[in-house]
Amino acid sequence: MSWIGRSLPRLEDPSLLMGRGRYVADLARGAASVKFVRSPVAAGRILSIDVPEGELVFTAADLAGVKPICPILHRPDYIAVEQPILAKDRVMFCGQALAVVVADDQSLAEDLAEQVFADIDAEDAIVDMDMALAEGATAVHAHAPGNVLVEGAMRSPGLDAAFTDAAEIISLDLRSGRQSAMPLEGRGGVAQYDRISGRVTLYASVQMPHMLRTGLADVLQMPEADLRVVAPDVGGGFGQKMSLFPEYVVLVWLARKLERDVAWIEDRRENFLASSHSRDQSFRVRGAFAKDGTLLGIDADLKSNVGAFSCYPVTCGVEPLMALAELPGPYKLAEYGVRSRGVTTNTGMMAPYRGVSRPMLTLTMERMMDVAAKRLGIDPIEIRRRNLIDTFPHRSPTGLVYDEGSYKEAMDRAVEAIDLTGFRARQREARAAGRYLGIGFSVFSERTGYGTPAYAARGMNIVPGYEIVSCAMDPSGFVEARIGSSPHGQGLKTALAQLIADELGVEPAMVKVISGDTDATPYGWGTFASRSMVIAGGACKLAAGKVATRLRSVAAVMMQADADHVVLEDGLARVTGTNQSLPIPEVARASYHQSHRFPQAGPGLIENATYDPGGTFSNACHACIVEVDIETGGVKIERFVVAEDAGVLINPMIVDGQIHGGVAQGIANALFEELIYDETGNLLTVSLADYLPPTIAEVPKIEIEHLVTLSDATITKAKGVGEGGAIGAPAAIINATVDALSPFGVEIFQMPATPQHIRKLIREAERKVHG
Repeated sequence: MSWIGRSLPRLEDPSLLMGRGRYVADLARGAASVKFVRSPVAAGRILSIDVPEGELVFTAADLAGVKPICPILHRPDYIAVEQPILAKDRVMFCGQALAVVVADDQSLAEDLAEQVFADIDAEDAIVDMDMALAEGATAVHAHAPGNVLVEGAMRSPGLDAAFTDAAEIISLDLRSGRQSAMPLEGRGGVAQYDRISGRVTLYASVQMPHMLRTGLADVLQMPEADLRVVAPDVGGGFGQKMSLFPEYVVLVWLARKLERDVAWIEDRRENFLASSHSRDQSFRVRGAFAKDGTLLGIDADLKSNVGAFSCYPVTCGVEPLMALAELPGPYKLAEYGVRSRGVTTNTGMMAPYRGVSRPMLTLTMERMMDVAAKRLGIDPIEIRRRNLIDTFPHRSPTGLVYDEGSYKEAMDRAVEAIDLTGFRARQREARAAGRYLGIGFSVFSERTGYGTPAYAARGMNIVPGYEIVSCAMDPSGFVEARIGSSPHGQGLKTALAQLIADELGVEPAMVKVISGDTDATPYGWGTFASRSMVIAGGACKLAAGKVATRLRSVAAVMMQADADHVVLEDGLARVTGTNQSLPIPEVARASYHQSHRFPQAGPGLIENATYDPGGTFSNACHACIVEVDIETGGVKIERFVVAEDAGVLINPMIVDGQIHGGVAQGIANALFEELIYDETGNLLTVSLADYLPPTIAEVPKIEIEHLVTLSDATITKAKGVGEGGAIGAPAAIINATVDALSPFGVEIFQMPATPQHIRKLIREAERKVHG
């Protein structure tokens, strides 16, 4: 019986659902409380910082010998900027840490922080990209006078001819508001000091514990051996918890200096203000279309507001360079020209958030397809069908190689599931009754599971990608898999246990997956970019396969059979074609305790494996039906259908959960969430009264149709699925809203499409009609 493909309950859930999970805040008991004093202004020169005497208060002057954070890309178009651990001479964004206080408890720490006074000579802040790129604009960083920290460009030789030959040129200006990943559990850390060894153990709510240890050791100029990083249960990450933040540097520095345990637990306001943001992008794109709807070429000017500093280790290039490389998405086109810039401003740092640039890329291409269809008089589904990739492997204009997918098939499945023909009849009836229903589609690709080749191509100084797994079966027949990947709520351990169980012929309950502890796991790159099942899963399959080979070798000797005839299944080692079998635990014990009998296999059952693939592409089509209240501008989602192809589904229930969560965040992106700065650089949205995530009332039932395309690009035949829901949902919702408002001639090219924005567009459309 295969465990792959079964919707097993998650092995992680019993402890979490019974309140037995262990989060960072649970480990803070007995530790001194740490509170950061943050800048109230976005830009200015620090004149002085006055601190109360006799208290544990530290400023940049105390951190002598601690290096700034400075991620590097080896590209001529990249300008590195240093992020001080505590602001020293200048402040660069509202919320930047100026000082840190330590007290016996949280309330005392907060009182002490109120006594710290920073005298800052405030200056005019550069808040948005238009200000930053304006002629004569003040430089946010003196050594980056144009306020562009990274710029990539390419242009295919036939692009001008494509636009000359075009029957229709579609020009779009699109805007995505700034978002926060807003994990349920904010950032936080507990640094414990061992007086005997001098080692520090940092418990932190992070996605990349090994990378964090390396970054901390480099900045603090200490041996990595003196630092252990542990990610316990993590209450969501979504990319925000990938980066090396100054707060973690301070925690480890304090623990070593004070030789005591210290804890910092971020509150919601602090998370909005001082953690990383994402999605702040502006795209100007032209598409050249033939009369039959064929997309001949794209010319794009892409801008990403990357904030004041560059995130470690992926750098501020993560959004602009992904935008450059992946804008064409699932569509085949021969000619492509693009300029993509990362623009620095006096705002919070930009870092990965679920999907990174792809929600905006998908919105761009899907709005373009709908606008082109309308201009050319072609059905929106048909124009997509004529342009979607349908031969594999496919090489994009930027050199990306797409493995086997089902782009047209997924779209057709979604069209059928949502009953497009039936909806159009219902839409006409609703409009006659004064109700405005709309339907929208979004077809996209999701690049997943890519290893070091992809990151090396970006010129990264730190090149992530591979995963190492150590797999061992103990003498009792139970299995431990130690992984460098570090889950934060995805159910990864359950899915990996199913995969390993199939390789070794045992039940998943006999497999324990150990993660998130730099002392207990091989060096790895954590969990991000829909990589875990592809790369960590691939390494698990390889390592477990090696253990299985040794098991079969031992069992063959014990049963006097050929190892090639031994199979592992249902807890037994069987000789095919006979009734001979042995319980796997008996074989495992012999491997350890009678190793002299098996010189070919060697003693014990421990194997390591590394997997470092080039990457694979998932694909999907989202279809959405909405109703728009034209009096309020409110959008209600009536139905949401996902036709998803993620290859082999190791655990379909977990896959569905990933899609559900991603779609919910995509709904937030499309309609609700936006971080807003005022003209002085002060963040206005620092609470859940101002920053509005959708609730269960705004998230509909999500209907999922699965397709399975097998690809040789992944040895497990599984493709990543973690980001797809967030990538495709916004474009489907925006397109549906535009369709609902088509009687008014309203077009929407920004997200979130808030009620205020929709009402504004309706009023403008009505004024045009009535003069």
